[in-house]
Amino acid sequence: MKLEGMTALVTGGAKRVGRAIALTLARQHAQVAISYQASRKEAEKTVSEMEVLGVKALAIAANIAKANDVDHLIKTVNKTLGSLDILINNAAIYEETPFDKLTEEQWDRHLEANLKGTFLCARAASEIMRKKGRGKIINIADWSGMRPYKNYLPYCVSKAGVIALTKALAIELAPAIQVNCVCPGPVLLPEAYGERERKAIIAETPLARLGSPEDISSAVLFFIQGSDFITGAILPVDGGRLIA
Repeated sequence: MKLEGMTALVTGGAKRVGRAIALTLARQHAQVAISYQASRKEAEKTVSEMEVLGVKALAIAANIAKANDVDHLIKTVNKTLGSLDILINNAAIYEETPFDKLTEEQWDRHLEANLKGTFLCARAASEIMRKKGRGKIINIADWSGMRPYKNYLPYCVSKAGVIALTKALAIELAPAIQVNCVCPGPVLLPEAYGERERKAIIAETPLARLGSPEDISSAVLFFIQGSDFITGAILPVDGGRLIA
């Protein structure tokens, strides 16, 4: 699928990796909508940057864990931009949750935002894509969904669910819609991490460096433009962490 003239939605596209993905798609001349929840200023800035590139862009506030918000989001994108060809399920929360202090509320927050939200967006977007007879859905999971680490149990479980959801959706939505998944590794570290944590992570990464948001957006771009004969694929972009 060529991106020029297509319409894409990037959930959580206001900042960090989501912003990089949105700008990458805009540079390929796609119309791009982004969703946000609390990052209004960042969303408006990202939209302005995309409009400078000469494409139509749109930011919509939505809690993707709520079906009504998701339905409104998808309908607004389709009505305002005239189509919906590509969905990038990027929005997620990432919070440290030590097991001995883990609460039910923390569990629910991660599973609802990261897994349920991904499902709701895919379900709503696929209704439009099926009518057109084509579409692409790319889910952003995490390498920890395949190899969990300590103190982030609900996050890791939610991302493992996204990986399984990707494979199930690929079967359910074939042949018209291809569904694939990118699993980032150490790309953008939490803001609370200091130099010691950064060096420790690099030391455990075979490529001996951190990745960048552009590494993730390039992987997304491959799933959109690189081939129409890939579905249900899980692509780690982790500097080799899974094999270390």
